[in-house]
Amino acid sequence: MGIQGMELCAMAVVVLLFIAVLKQFGILEPMSMEDSSDSELELSTVRHQPEGLEQLQAQTKFTKKELQSLYRGFKNECPSGLVDEDTFKLIYAQFFPQGDATTYAHFLFNAFDADGNGAIHFEDFVVGLSILLRGTVQEKLKWAFNLYDINKDGYITKEEMLAIMKSIYDMMGRHTYPLLREDAPLEHVERFFQKMDRNQDGVVTIDEFLETCQKDENIMSSMQLFENVI
Repeated sequence: MGIQGMELCAMAVVVLLFIAVLKQFGILEPMSMEDSSDSELELSTVRHQPEGLEQLQAQTKFTKKELQSLYRGFKNECPSGLVDEDTFKLIYAQFFPQGDATTYAHFLFNAFDADGNGAIHFEDFVVGLSILLRGTVQEKLKWAFNLYDINKDGYITKEEMLAIMKSIYDMMGRHTYPLLREDAPLEHVERFFQKMDRNQDGVVTIDEFLETCQKDENIMSSMQLFENVI
């Protein structure tokens, strides 16, 4: 798999890989009409009871039937209604056996674990997914910025961006084409900062990130890839 130009649309790579995993494990599988009542009943009896469908509809851009379908897939993979980080890493390890997905899964898990309690609830999952699939461009970009801002201090540093890029390369393993040089992640980070760091102070702010992304046709095109997934 070629990863040239990833510095322009790394957020698309990150999220599309996540969506691919969801599809592989049936979490984004369409739900038939007869499953509706069963899923609604299960929503009220699961060990970790999610918030009511009406409240989740208000918080997200999913319909009632879509929420039921998502919950059905979520429950199949996570019967307790919760996903811990080890489970998240295990799912990615199965999907990317040729590489090491541990670090990437850690970063993505933290992005979905909104309250930082070490577990992804169904609510965390659907709220994040709603942003990625149905949110505005600004909402999607802010979510991506939060992913790259590892220590959540409001800035993306070169060290943070390098950690994200290395985690993607590690997950892909050595089965990329063309073959990547050892310094390829660092080169991508340097290009990213040349484009994003407008005042050249060594960090990228949310304003710099949003402004640059929204002026870049490649990044804007990548945002559209998330639409109509479910």
